Amino acid sequence: MTLPAFGFVSVHHRPLAEGIACEAEWMACAAATGRAGAHLWHGEPGLVVPRSCTAAPGWTAAARAHAVQVRASGGGVVPQGPGVLNLSLVWRTEHAVPCATEAIYRALCGELVRALARLGIEAAPQAVSGSFCDGRFNLAAGGGKLAGTAQSWRRIAGQPVVLAHAVIVVDADPQALTQVANAFERDLGCGRQYRSEAVTSVAQAWQQAHGRAAPADLQAQVAQVLAEQFARAPASHENAVSVETNLHTS
Repeated sequence: MTLPAFGFVSVHHRPLAEGIACEAEWMACAAATGRAGAHLWHGEPGLVVPRSCTAAPGWTAAARAHAVQVRASGGGVVPQGPGVLNLSLVWRTEHAVPCATEAIYRALCGELVRALARLGIEAAPQAVSGSFCDGRFNLAAGGGKLAGTAQSWRRIAGQPVVLAHAVIVVDADPQALTQVANAFERDLGCGRQYRSEAVTSVAQAWQQAHGRAAPADLQAQVAQVLAEQFARAPASHENAVSVETNLHTS
């Protein structure tokens, strides 16, 4: 199994206050219609955390101190906010249980690598020790993590649906993101701590690749190349981008 063909990508310009709830809605839509969906969005400042965090001794205090959304999938703590871009891909599948998950991760990372290459940035899938939400299918540049990936498989109204997700640090400050993640882990009382030098951004990778500061419209450029890369119509090689400015906003 690989990624399906997405006819267009919906680009949400306004922050989604409840991005995880929106992903659940997109999955339900895919289950009902059979149409694959692709969304680029950014969230309000806060953290997305796995459900396992709710069992930690300090959960109540940590959730009160931080803006937190709980996701159904595993993984680790992921900061959200300005300069962090999310890519959510959803589609209906014939498989009732997760299968070919590694092939999906590799296909997702491959498309992300090709999109970044159009900006002159070399990246590759790899684990980056000390980064928040570390995994084999991070995307790294210059030894630092600039994107993380995840999958969620659900049965909705009897239909198996897949969510493949990527979180890309575009021009947010990796040190600030790491500090937020560390503060949450400290309040949670679990003892995990992350290293800011293990995280990078597309902006930092751009500067290293081109020898100059990233352009002011970098986030728009990243969104554009990602939308073009993933907007693959089944019957042609033409790309289309559908811009949605008012979906699921607070």
